[in-house]
Amino acid sequence: MSSGDLKRAKRDVRRRVLALRDAMDADDRARAAADVTRRVLGLPEVEAASTVLAFSSFGSELPMLPLIEALVARGIRVGLPVITGGEIVARAWRPGEPTTTTSFCAEEPAGGAPIDPVSIDVIVTPAVAVDRAGRRVGYGGGFYDRFLPRTRAGAARVAVVLAVQLVDDDLPAGSFDLPVDVIVTPDEVIRCER
Repeated sequence: MSSGDLKRAKRDVRRRVLALRDAMDADDRARAAADVTRRVLGLPEVEAASTVLAFSSFGSELPMLPLIEALVARGIRVGLPVITGGEIVARAWRPGEPTTTTSFCAEEPAGGAPIDPVSIDVIVTPAVAVDRAGRRVGYGGGFYDRFLPRTRAGAARVAVVLAVQLVDDDLPAGSFDLPVDVIVTPDEVIRCER
């Protein structure tokens, strides 16, 4: 598949899946967040983790604050991504600490100590869509595909998504697109081979 074909295929997936996600009721998303939080907290990788990189949800994404609050309550250091110079920098954050709003309406820590990527045990990744093999289509910036190689080899990559974001067809992917190890939806946990 050519580079142009790959971009078009991903754009089509984004358009289709985002329309489904945007059509969901906010109360349904909140209920889904509770189910996803429970499932993520039960993952052995999370139970053993001391540092988790989460993300700030925006728009119709699965609400992340319940998971972040639960991780912090367990004594786990939580980081959020800050985009600096086109790259992700992980910064420590706890609910209630100051944030700044990005151009795409996500919240980033206004301060927070930098977190060395190799110290992160679990990376909770956003996705527009994922397939059962762990391929993910994000928003198109490539931030996580550039960040993940800087984490340690054993760090678990966990995509958390609403059920409408889990697609049955194989997603388009290039050699630079890095898969996740685990997919968590409100209904199931899917283990993928890296």
